[in-house]
Amino acid sequence: MFIDEVIIQVKAGDGGNGCVAFRREKYVPRGGPSGGDGGRGGDVILVASRHENTLLRYRFNPEHRAERGRHGEGSNRTGRDGASVELPVPVGTQVYDAETGELLCDLTEDGQRFVVARGGRGGRGNARFASSTHQAPTYAEPGQPGEFRRLRLELKLLADVGLVGFPNAGKSTLISRISAARPKIADYPFTTLEPHLGVVRLDDDRSFVVADIPGLIEGAHRGAGLGIRFLRHIERTRLLAHLVDVSEASGRDPARDFEIVLRELAEFSEDLARKPMVVVATKMDVAQDPARVEALRQAATARGMPLYCISSVTGQGLEELKRALADRLFSLPSVTATAPSATDPEANRGSPPSRRPDAQRPSSTGDHQSG
Repeated sequence: MFIDEVIIQVKAGDGGNGCVAFRREKYVPRGGPSGGDGGRGGDVILVASRHENTLLRYRFNPEHRAERGRHGEGSNRTGRDGASVELPVPVGTQVYDAETGELLCDLTEDGQRFVVARGGRGGRGNARFASSTHQAPTYAEPGQPGEFRRLRLELKLLADVGLVGFPNAGKSTLISRISAARPKIADYPFTTLEPHLGVVRLDDDRSFVVADIPGLIEGAHRGAGLGIRFLRHIERTRLLAHLVDVSEASGRDPARDFEIVLRELAEFSEDLARKPMVVVATKMDVAQDPARVEALRQAATARGMPLYCISSVTGQGLEELKRALADRLFSLPSVTATAPSATDPEANRGSPPSRRPDAQRPSSTGDHQSG
């Protein structure tokens, strides 16, 4: 099951309370305060991993909590810090605050880490508040609570080439012929229900990643069909290959199909409409009317796009298309992240504001210690 959007809840660990304690040892009169500090709560950290392909694990396990810090103890012993929790997500995951809609992070590289919820700071023990004028403080700080957040995780596939077009235009068949990907293929009309990735390798040691995007229909940008769920997966591609079925079996006009998909891309995002694109006439082995191919060629030429004619069944034009895509790709700049970058966990931990020393005043004194 391909899951590309989930809502999760994360709770960082609370900080441990500071301790109120006094030394009571033989031959040590007036030993003074000895309460230790509480430990810091654990963080919740998202880690981009190339071994993850979907957000399925979070669909059925949406709540994640880090360990709280231990309370301070007597003899100036500091409580242990809580263990952090690392949540692996696929490369290409965007992290939004589910309450405000703010984009928090865009994880675009393997191994990137981002702290989405920071653990609370541990409270200070009474030994920290001793002074020349107040030598026996009987109060300590409570630990600060860890952050709680509701997050929306959205996966956008990272690929070099995105295959777009109407359903049954031949996208799945093409990616199965030029890569090792094995999407569902059948001799009856249907549309792919989830995107697939494939790696295309050429004889000259060049390679690139192709994404097979589920078919678009008219009105996809408004929610018609499956297109609106998957249009975002081609936002990060560097090059689009627009596949158009030119066979008579489709019963559609290739030039009109070409214009409809272009319009849907533009309505969804102006950036998509400006992406470099090549046009691919598919199913040439069963195309009987050259006029249909010529009309598509004229429409593509009018927009400054090259046309390649292929047949995934017979292999016609596949090598030429692969070389053309590789040549075009290596002349284009790499896609850069358009969102706040992930940082090292220590870089964005921050320091919660400190509380007043008199925030907690235990009623017990003397040799008693409290956590």
